[in-house]
Amino acid sequence: MTKQTNYIRWFNELTLDDVPLVGGKNASLGEMYRELTPQGIQIPNGFAVTAEAYRYLLEQAGAWQQLHQALDDLNPEDVGDLARRALKAREIIYAAPFPADLEDQILKAYAKLHLQYGDTMSVAVRSSATAEDLPTASFAGQQDTFLNIRGELALLEACKRCFASLFTDRAIHYRVDQGFDHFKLALSIGIMKMVRSDLNASGVMFSLDTESGFSDVVFITGAYGLGENVVQGAVDPDEFYVHKPTFEQGHRAVLKRTLGSKKIKMIYSEGRTREPTRNIVTSATERNHFCLTDQDVLTLADYAIKIEKHYSAKARQAKPMDMEWAKDGLDGILYIVQARPETVVSQLSGMILEQYVLKSQATPVVTGHSVGSKIATGNARIIENVSQLGSFKAGDVLVADITTPDWEPVMKIASAIVTNRGGRTCHAAIISRELGVPAVVGCDNATTTLKNNSPVTVSCAEGDNGKVYDGILDFEIQTTDLAGLKRPKTKIMLNLGNPELAFKTSFLPNDGVGLARMEFIITEYIKAHPMALIHPERVQDANEREQLNELTRHHEKPEDFFIQRLSEGVGTIAAAFYPKPVVVRMSDFKTNEYATLLGGRWFEFNEPNPMIGFRGASRYTHPAYAEGFALECAAMKRVRDDMGLTNVILMIPFCRRVNEAKKVLEYMAQLGLTRGENGLEIYVMCEIPNNVISIDAFSQHFDGFSIGSNDLTQLTLGVDRDSAIIAEDFDERDPGVKEMIRLAVEGSKRNGKHCGLCGQAPSDYPEMAEFLVEIGIGSMSLNPDTVLQTTQLVLETEKRLGRT
Repeated sequence: MTKQTNYIRWFNELTLDDVPLVGGKNASLGEMYRELTPQGIQIPNGFAVTAEAYRYLLEQAGAWQQLHQALDDLNPEDVGDLARRALKAREIIYAAPFPADLEDQILKAYAKLHLQYGDTMSVAVRSSATAEDLPTASFAGQQDTFLNIRGELALLEACKRCFASLFTDRAIHYRVDQGFDHFKLALSIGIMKMVRSDLNASGVMFSLDTESGFSDVVFITGAYGLGENVVQGAVDPDEFYVHKPTFEQGHRAVLKRTLGSKKIKMIYSEGRTREPTRNIVTSATERNHFCLTDQDVLTLADYAIKIEKHYSAKARQAKPMDMEWAKDGLDGILYIVQARPETVVSQLSGMILEQYVLKSQATPVVTGHSVGSKIATGNARIIENVSQLGSFKAGDVLVADITTPDWEPVMKIASAIVTNRGGRTCHAAIISRELGVPAVVGCDNATTTLKNNSPVTVSCAEGDNGKVYDGILDFEIQTTDLAGLKRPKTKIMLNLGNPELAFKTSFLPNDGVGLARMEFIITEYIKAHPMALIHPERVQDANEREQLNELTRHHEKPEDFFIQRLSEGVGTIAAAFYPKPVVVRMSDFKTNEYATLLGGRWFEFNEPNPMIGFRGASRYTHPAYAEGFALECAAMKRVRDDMGLTNVILMIPFCRRVNEAKKVLEYMAQLGLTRGENGLEIYVMCEIPNNVISIDAFSQHFDGFSIGSNDLTQLTLGVDRDSAIIAEDFDERDPGVKEMIRLAVEGSKRNGKHCGLCGQAPSDYPEMAEFLVEIGIGSMSLNPDTVLQTTQLVLETEKRLGRT
């Protein structure tokens, strides 16, 4: 008697070595269920119907010859021919009856799973192709999945449709593009407990930043309802980042978060409808709240780190991962429902640095989330449905509401992609990364604002915000081979204020951040004067008070909004360069600048010359601003203590006198920032002649000096640097200014203190960079766009001076 073949494998019987048997998705689910469930990662249980079962089904039905007749002379570029042949192939498979022994095995395994999870259980029926999730091809979304399946008949129907989906139009086209033989592939089916995320939330996460390839973060996206909306880009999801190194040290804090609009959510259809799912509009409460709590985010980060470590150990090399998660609305548990190697960013070479720089200034007509860091131009081609794809020309900019896998043939010939909906893990984003073309997703109004067949420039080179401009703008591509670039003895640091650029900028050769400007974060992410948040009752304009309420509505206290936003902005910069030093300058707005913040005019004085007025250290202990400075300190304490980013060095600007320094440091200590505690270093800006003249006295109170050449030039030459009429007299290269800088370097060395320069001069004037090397400065902090050429100049100067 012939032994019956077993066509079922439970997840606990599978490992990554079983891809030929059950495909990539099922092998990965089995690997995780076996190896990672003991580490606390929740994986829904289930079983695989093997690829052998697929072959057995077709063999018993005599379907192989029919499939060859349907597909052998296919022309994949003829969309009509492709559609006809794909439909024929699916009909052949769908008509093949289940052999009795295979049907019996599927139903017995289903009954066993039902016993484990009880009567409320429904199952997900998921495809798992035997060539899925290879390092160079994602196969994302190529076959079909069937959700919330209940009952034996519905299960068998879903299995048959799953097998047939190996021959959808998009799956056939994708295999042709990737060079896979249709008949060497097979399909396994995964049948697993359905996670009821329709009643809660779901999404996608990566164990790196998808735009820059920065590998020290977990990037999580999510929205309410089933995950299809996030994957396809039908919603603008919430986004979260967690910093891996400090998380592993025991710190539990979300590094950065962005609230998505989440305008719709996908749920199951009730009753007898053709479509098993439907989208409904989310409530105002849902749109205005994050779909995950901080604890949820941290749980997912823990999962992601453990999954990445496990897969990296198996591969014996770093293996960034792409994972799908779902939160069950019935049991409240967060589950991982898929994990595969990340296939795009991790393939890029880290030795060639490519920087796109927009040369023209213009106002964008459309903005959204940037995908990648490139710039592209072309004619905007608005496509509203699949039937219009034939009008698309190579080099056009694809403009659409969303994209689906059916659109991939035109996506690969587009110069750029722009969509109304979607986040940075949606279909359009994933495919654009794979193709290496820039995309701006989640624009809301791209299809109605942009003019069809009109020239546009798409820029993803300006941070997290992607921008679309009218017309063809000039840009350049700067390419640098970092492999042979030596590091100079003089520390080369960066000036940076925009957290959105931090991850990408961290790939420049650098020794940390010499000047992280707080002002940019306050202006762009907080927008309100800190005192107006503390004392809204003193804001006498009802419209301004309403705007303040709107800004802070998600926080228990308005002050919490300021602390969270500032700490996340600074924390993102600190995480990008961790563990290198990041010198954060406390706020250095002038009174006229503070007054432009929301509510600011009710708290600021009208000064005739704010440049040398109430700014910097003089504000911090003054009754007019001391409460505001306390919020700044609370944010920095959160960055260092809660987030664990102890590479942050704090810096006091415009400190006129030693007594003023003492008062500020005493106040900071009262606020929990004591110099020396938890390794805290505090620098002072050396930008007033008195800082140079009294450098021995200032050295007793600070750990280092950062020369602000802009203000030092202003006050040495008596030139208001804001004055246009005497602008030509402002010159950092003046002999008197250079002597002040030399004395500052000499004085700091004499006192054993660090001394750097963070002004504009070495970025603008090569001869100033040479001068700084000659006098032995410890570091110079440069604008990112001048780092590479200035580094070369510093190396040459050091060589000339015999310091190599």
